[in-house]
Amino acid sequence: MDLVDQHCHSVVLADLEPERFAALLTESDRPPAAGTTPFDSALGLAVRRWCPPVLGLPAHAPAADYLARRRELGPAEATARLLAAAALDTCLVDTGLTAAAGHTLLPLTELAAATGAEVREVVRLENVAERVTATADGWSRALRSALGTACAGAVAVKSVLAYRHGLAVPPAPPAEADVVRAAGAWLSGPRTRLTDPVLLARLLWTAVDVCVQLGLPIQLHTGFGDPDLRLHRADPALLVDFVRAAEPSGVPLVLLHGYPYHRQAAWLAASFPQVYADIGLTVSYTGARAAQVIGEVLELAPFGKVLFSTDAYGLPELFLVGAAQYRHSLGRLLADWRADGACSAADGLRIERLVSADNARRLYRL
Repeated sequence: MDLVDQHCHSVVLADLEPERFAALLTESDRPPAAGTTPFDSALGLAVRRWCPPVLGLPAHAPAADYLARRRELGPAEATARLLAAAALDTCLVDTGLTAAAGHTLLPLTELAAATGAEVREVVRLENVAERVTATADGWSRALRSALGTACAGAVAVKSVLAYRHGLAVPPAPPAEADVVRAAGAWLSGPRTRLTDPVLLARLLWTAVDVCVQLGLPIQLHTGFGDPDLRLHRADPALLVDFVRAAEPSGVPLVLLHGYPYHRQAAWLAASFPQVYADIGLTVSYTGARAAQVIGEVLELAPFGKVLFSTDAYGLPELFLVGAAQYRHSLGRLLADWRADGACSAADGLRIERLVSADNARRLYRL
């Protein structure tokens, strides 16, 4: 079955020290509990389940043995094997992150060569806005121009508004006078990263306008992430006023990740024609419970509105885990449905095709 990874990041091609490798198995940037490592998690178990056989070890080989084998093969060979085993047809890559574990991520051309997949770019909105240079009264115009230029050739844009201020987006663009005042303060300050709620709202509403012109979807981070996030502000239900107001534009909104608010994301997908629910990152991190979580999304979300992704970042292992865990977990779920008489074999095959690739191909015009 073809897989379109509709949201991911690139990987590092480096011989990582055990601590740096393990640090990429958690969303936390803090040290683990004494006497443990990030391998002591559902995701860690999944890595030890799916990845060792690809490198010539038995499933569930100890982490130390796996890392030693990885070093023996070298990063290029290990990466090639792991990415080939993921068997991805297309990867839509968020280029907002450029490094992991102190190493530069592979550029898109090299990631495409390593995966054997078609690779397309997803533009990070906040990165574009932070590079805009203009006077305060010209910031909105300069932002629109910069987005138009940055999005040429991209298949989508992505916002991390959930991290910067939260998802309670106003249901209308801010007044230009407020934007000018906020831009003046932003442009005269240190400009580390954009967190002003007025400018973030202007950015998202400008993205809606640009995406109308270019025919692009907007991806939005929702749900869990690293400790920089205030989780309650990442509940996708907070977007409902914005979703209603943006509905006439027809711009698709893809709610990434979602967990533990994946049921709210499913409700939004069921309620609004332009909203889609992603299961990436969630499937990897929930490990052996992934089939149940996918089932909770499919309780309400229309089958034509759910999208597969890995949200892999830094480690090629995360591409394989995301793909293998998804195939296995969706297969278990649909087998249970068939056994219970809830769907036919043909229904199950159609659901699998929709979520795995067809929904993404239709949405992103691939």
